[in-house]
Amino acid sequence: MTMGAIEMNIQGKPTFPIPDNVFAETVLSVHHYTDRLFKFRITRPASFRFRSGEFVMIGLPNAERPVYRAYSIASPSWDEELEFFSIKVPDGPLTEHLQKIVPGDTVLMRKKPTGTLVHDALLPGKRLYLFSTGTGVAPFASIVRDPETYEKFEEIVLVHTCRQVAELEYSRELVEALKDDPLIGEFASRLRYVPSATREPFMRNARITTMIETGELSLDPEHDRVMICGSMDMLRDVKAQCEAAGLVEGSNSAPGTFVVERAFVG
Repeated sequence: MTMGAIEMNIQGKPTFPIPDNVFAETVLSVHHYTDRLFKFRITRPASFRFRSGEFVMIGLPNAERPVYRAYSIASPSWDEELEFFSIKVPDGPLTEHLQKIVPGDTVLMRKKPTGTLVHDALLPGKRLYLFSTGTGVAPFASIVRDPETYEKFEEIVLVHTCRQVAELEYSRELVEALKDDPLIGEFASRLRYVPSATREPFMRNARITTMIETGELSLDPEHDRVMICGSMDMLRDVKAQCEAAGLVEGSNSAPGTFVVERAFVG
């Protein structure tokens, strides 16, 4: 095993009992994009159900009281595996170890998914904006791979901004793969991808707030619906812009015209 101080037995399983509210799943694959970003896929419990866009609490079996952090599920609700997109925090209590996982290792996952970035929290509309920064694109990787998204909206606009061009690779791969997706391929032309790098030369260097201010991304409360996930500064500023445009924040119990997710890693 290559998980540092994480205590495992020779089968790669935890050496202490797993609580009833936690799944112990096996890492299937790991891909490192940069020295800051990586994705990993784990087995999906047969009993686990979630809505595309929700998040779960992820941990590692490295202590009797493991540290858990919220991770958006990047795979769609129909997928047989679970995918996650993560940052690497050198001194992070979880990601310091999580970034070292390899296939065959064990990841802990609490059984209850939750979140506001779901279709049920939005009123019907024609265009769906998905505003994200960094690993905040993860729940939208789930949303854009779900056929229900294309049943509910005529156009989907995936906006992803990062500091460096290399950090956009995850979303670029995601969008490119949609063309050959057996479930989504026929709808791929209805997805508009708007990538932007803020600290390196690129085809687009604007922040999401700037794109809204200049009208490159226009908000119409009658037809547009918005999901927002990313840095706290972006969440605050884009939420204010949505409200200024006449959109109303929604929730699972009271659907609206935009929703915000605050619980994610990165």
